[in-house]
Amino acid sequence: MMLVRVGHQFRITVEQPTPLICLVAPEAARHPDFVAPEEVTTTPEVEVHEYRDRFDNICRRMIAPAGEFILRGDVTLYDSEAWDEVDPDAQEVPVEELPDEALMFLMPSRYVESDVLSQQAWDLFGQVTPGWGRVQAILDHGHKVLRFDYGTASVFRTAHDASQGGTGVCRDFAHLSLAYLRAMNIPARYVNGYVGDIGVPKVDAPMDFAAWIEVFLSGRWWTFDPRNNERRLGRVVVARGHDAADVSMLSSFGPHTLTGFDVWCHPVDKEGNELPGMDYGPQPPKALTVG
Repeated sequence: MMLVRVGHQFRITVEQPTPLICLVAPEAARHPDFVAPEEVTTTPEVEVHEYRDRFDNICRRMIAPAGEFILRGDVTLYDSEAWDEVDPDAQEVPVEELPDEALMFLMPSRYVESDVLSQQAWDLFGQVTPGWGRVQAILDHGHKVLRFDYGTASVFRTAHDASQGGTGVCRDFAHLSLAYLRAMNIPARYVNGYVGDIGVPKVDAPMDFAAWIEVFLSGRWWTFDPRNNERRLGRVVVARGHDAADVSMLSSFGPHTLTGFDVWCHPVDKEGNELPGMDYGPQPPKALTVG
């Protein structure tokens, strides 16, 4: 077991009292792993109300007063220190045998036009052996047509846009994979959360929330990472949905200006000190060979 500290701080300014909804809390399934309750603070201090949305994500409601407003969350939790699971023998499940709750993740959504990309998906992957290998082939294709560039984030780019090639961020890699998977009748959902540089070379770039996907194979959900296209450890899920529109970290019902944004996710010792450069043994392959 290892200890991982995760957290965030948003700094915004608003001209008048503005309602906010924030999806930034680690999922409820991880709460038993908390060393202590999550520390949630606002400056100025305001009332924070929690509720669950239709995906059972933890949502926080509050009203930011006029001026500068800061929302901060911080928690340390135990992690199993296990890499994302792999099963090359995992199989696709026929639609008629899928559980009811998985069916919604076959549908097109705002950023995932699986209906528009259906023919392209079957042309590209229809001859690939169904199952884990086909999922991996879809992720590999994303890295052939997209190049990661943190500075190119856009709230307007959809899976269809990403399929044309160029640059994108983690959400674009995720949306493209989701579109192809759903087009091939494989349930897949969008995930937002924390992924630090744990057990892999540290990246010289600002830390951010990350997007990945979960795919339904052999009767359960499996983690896949279209952006990194490798297995990772120390993930902390925050929210799930059809696409990025369902898991917006901060929704304001009125104009706001983001003036500061910090995210952290790193291993710590029992005193809370960061432990850089920890050795977690051999890293799993970045991708499983297909074919």
